[in-house]
Amino acid sequence: MAGLILAIETSCDDTCAAVLDGPRILSNLISSQAEAHAAFGGVVPEVASRHHLELTAPVVGAALEEAGAGLGDVEALAVTTGPGLIGALLVGVSTAKAIAAPRKLPLIPVDHLQGHVAANFLEPEPLRPPFLCLVASGGHTLLAGVTDHHGHEVLGTTLDDAAGEAFDKSARLLGLGYPGGPALQKLAEEGTRPPSRCRWRWLATPASTSASAGSRRRSSTAAASSGRRGWPRAAPTSPLPSRPPSSAS
Repeated sequence: MAGLILAIETSCDDTCAAVLDGPRILSNLISSQAEAHAAFGGVVPEVASRHHLELTAPVVGAALEEAGAGLGDVEALAVTTGPGLIGALLVGVSTAKAIAAPRKLPLIPVDHLQGHVAANFLEPEPLRPPFLCLVASGGHTLLAGVTDHHGHEVLGTTLDDAAGEAFDKSARLLGLGYPGGPALQKLAEEGTRPPSRCRWRWLATPASTSASAGSRRRSSTAAASSGRRGWPRAAPTSPLPSRPPSSAS
C-alpha cells in the first residue's frame, strides 16, 4: 500500500487523524476532550494543548492501524494550520513536521474552514461543483459558493457569534453546562410549547452578514424568567482560570 495522505487536525479540543487514498477515506479517528473542559463551561486553550500533546501520537497510530498502513506507506502529510487555538495548532503542526522531515515528505498546510468545504469532495458520495455549502461549526458560520475544486467564495457570514458559540452561550445562561448543543437539543425534544421564530438581522454589505445576538437575548430573557441563569458550579482539578472562557473551534 502506497501513495497515502496522513492528515492531522488539532485546531481546538478534538485530536483527529485520518488516512486517505485519494478521495477514499481509509480511517478517520476523533478523540474528544469535551469531558475535560465541561467543568469550565468552555474550552480552556492550555488544557486543550496539554491533551493534544498526550493524544496526538496515539491517535495517529490508531488511524494508521485502522487503515492497515504504516508510516512507510505515507507519501504526504496534511495538517491544520489555522484558524484555531495557537497552542493546539502548534502540537499538530509539530507532529506532522516530525513525521515528514526524516523522509522529506511533502507537508500540506490546510485552512480548516477550507477543509470543511472540501470534505464534500470525498467518497462515498462526493459532490460535484457548483454547489452552495453552509459551514456551521463551533467557531465559524458561513455560506460558501463552490464553483470548482480549488477553493470557494464566502458569500456571507455571521456578524458576531457563530452558531456553535450561540448554542454554548445560551446553554451557559440556562445553567445547562458544556457542550451546550446536546443539552439544548434534549430540552427542545422534551418541550411542549410551539416553537418560536427567531428574527435575524441582515445587513446590506459587500458580503452579506447576519447577527445572532437576538437569539442570545432570547436565551438571556428565558434564563432570567426561569431562574436557571449561571455557570455550572464544578470545582477545577488543576490551577486554571476560575472564570470559564468562551468556547471556539
